[in-house]
Amino acid sequence: MVLSRSIFILNCSAFFMMLGVGMTVAILPQRVIHLSGSTSDVGYLASVFAIPYLLIQIPLGRLSDKFGLKLFLLGGYLLCTLSGLLFYFSKTTTLIFFGRALQGLGEAPIWALAPALLSIQYSTEKGKMMGMYNASMHLGLTVGSLIGVLTSQIWLDEDVFLFFVGTSALGGTLIALFVKNPQQIVLTKKVKNNPLPIAHLTHHYDKCTILIGVILYGAGYGTSISVIPAFLISEKNYEQTWVSLFFMLFYIAISLSQLVAGPLSDRKGRKTTMIYGLTMA
Repeated sequence: MVLSRSIFILNCSAFFMMLGVGMTVAILPQRVIHLSGSTSDVGYLASVFAIPYLLIQIPLGRLSDKFGLKLFLLGGYLLCTLSGLLFYFSKTTTLIFFGRALQGLGEAPIWALAPALLSIQYSTEKGKMMGMYNASMHLGLTVGSLIGVLTSQIWLDEDVFLFFVGTSALGGTLIALFVKNPQQIVLTKKVKNNPLPIAHLTHHYDKCTILIGVILYGAGYGTSISVIPAFLISEKNYEQTWVSLFFMLFYIAISLSQLVAGPLSDRKGRKTTMIYGLTMA
């Protein structure tokens, strides 16, 4: 019962926070262009988010094993709340970039640690559970983008950033009140009887191949959420409503694919599902 409640709260918390992210993601490119007058600076939005997000992953995993998952999830929501405040008070691109770096640090545990927990607790349905969690996050991004479309002529940019602050704080509050640390799982080392490291090297090669593929796909993903909106704004003179619509359709597709890909990977295997997804991409 506690486990089911924790998973429900994890999904709700992620949804609420991404609701605010979905509203801000379409505004930040336009805000950067307005402050700097250069579309090239928009590309840094993805970079300053991704670099701290990447650097913190390994120490984050190790520390969460030692001190528990909940502490770092709470820290993630707190950092995202602080990043929203920086966006709200930003008068220069430097402050926006610093806020994006904080957001990258904050979203790292939200994207990485919760799916890791689900994959451990639901080993036979890990694809389904992780797919539902990712779908909840992208559903929040979708609804947030939709709200951005509907309120583009009503809300000022500053109001949207405060909305992000509120949704991040709400998500963190739910985690603090209702989520408990999972029971620690002790793993014992197996004695290696095989003196030849061929199997180990092959397994290591497979992991490297997957990681390289993730890096390449991430480069394309980063381009999609930074350069394309800048192109629509500066070259095509699209209004903010159309940029929000772009993100909304983008996230709808991801949400639906998560609901399909998770159970599919449980039945057909991870490799086959990855091939399907990357072929479509």
